Amino acid sequence: MALWGGRFEEGVDELTQEFGASLPVDKALYRQDIAGSIAHSAMLAAQGVISQEDADAIREGLLGIQADIDAGNFTFDINDEDIHMSIEAELTRRIGDAGARLHTGRSRNDQVATDTRLGAKALAKHLMEQNLGLRRALLDAARAAGTTVLPGMTHLQHAQPVLFAHHLLAYTWMLQRDFARLAAAFDAADANPLGAAALAGTSYPLDRQMTARDLGFARVIENSLDAVSDRDFLLDLEYACSVMAVHLSRLSEEIVLWSSQEFGFITLSDAFSTGSSIMPQKKNPDFAELIRGKTGRVVGDLVQLLVTLKGLPLAYNKDMQEDKEGALDAAHTLSQCLTVMRGMVSTWTVNADRMRAVMHKGHLAATDVADYLAKRGMPFREAHAVVGHLVLTAEKRGVDIADLPFEEFKAASDLFEPDITGALDLDAVAAARTTQGGTAPVRVAEQSEKAEAAYAADEAALAALTPVVEMGREA
Repeated sequence: MALWGGRFEEGVDELTQEFGASLPVDKALYRQDIAGSIAHSAMLAAQGVISQEDADAIREGLLGIQADIDAGNFTFDINDEDIHMSIEAELTRRIGDAGARLHTGRSRNDQVATDTRLGAKALAKHLMEQNLGLRRALLDAARAAGTTVLPGMTHLQHAQPVLFAHHLLAYTWMLQRDFARLAAAFDAADANPLGAAALAGTSYPLDRQMTARDLGFARVIENSLDAVSDRDFLLDLEYACSVMAVHLSRLSEEIVLWSSQEFGFITLSDAFSTGSSIMPQKKNPDFAELIRGKTGRVVGDLVQLLVTLKGLPLAYNKDMQEDKEGALDAAHTLSQCLTVMRGMVSTWTVNADRMRAVMHKGHLAATDVADYLAKRGMPFREAHAVVGHLVLTAEKRGVDIADLPFEEFKAASDLFEPDITGALDLDAVAAARTTQGGTAPVRVAEQSEKAEAAYAADEAALAALTPVVEMGREA
């Protein structure tokens, strides 16, 4: 009979027992459950609800169980339904009545919420660490790129020349925002629900501030109904995961393109490529493609939780048992993606010569030629039309606008002078983008310093986070 079975005359059917059990998922939170139980029992003893001897026995028994699970020497029984019942039942078997007193003043509702919040903090912190790891790789790659120029694109068509470092730094800023979202998710989870009991609080003289301090929570949740029913912090975590996965997917798509024969901008390390079972010549960017594919899985986890929560009345409902699997999956999937992406970026070879070779396709200097005319008094829209005609002429001749003879420019407008050749030099075109955030080398160097400062600030913020209960082996 289950620990809650006193009101029932019959046991649960085997099928429904298996259907209702969350143990296969929530056993990942065994360390969080044990930490919460140790804090709860210590508080009960401090408040005189149970004896110190019982609290000491509970602590030692729980630490023994944790050691066994850590070592892989613990057998989980599906009949225990969830990790909370599994650990409590084993604790009572080991230490007797003291174990049966552990649940005094506590419900599985606030216990589950506590475990889940502790787990969310651990997951968010781990992802923040990995976020910094990938940013470090991108910052290093941007520094190594120097003043290498590649064709910047819009609509996947050549647009204007940009520094490769500038392109890579764009992803560091995306990841910086991702770090901020993870930090917000960590903060959302950093509140103590323990002591809310089932939904209304309890008549025992519990010290919720004490358990908050012992568990490393920054604050106590003020409303007991909200404490047991809130899963916004998981939505925040899964949203942060989803946005970062989308960013990794975008970079993955560029890696797929850049490593193709058509582009040839980078060569992936053999360690991050695969071959073909039939075509001996193939070197495929499979892992970039997998990251792109796994993004749908992470986004799906977010959608699942949103749909689960959308119609639930206060307070706890069994639907909420479905809250953890998606969060654990999203965090685990994203963690793998971050590790693989860091490896790809850290080991690729940049083919700067190939980037430069394709710069003379797509008329990358066209905008600067129009600006040349506009700066000499021609209305920009008229200048746009003049240069468009020059591009058409170049297209018909099968050359780039930069390859047209000066006579063609002069025929298009008397405003053109021989110095137009300076506006056609693609390094000069990139260097002319000197607005803040532009691609000129001097501006990219400034941006790199700011990105390094943002990295250092986030590294310090990570170090200053409140303590977490790390995930265990079952995770």
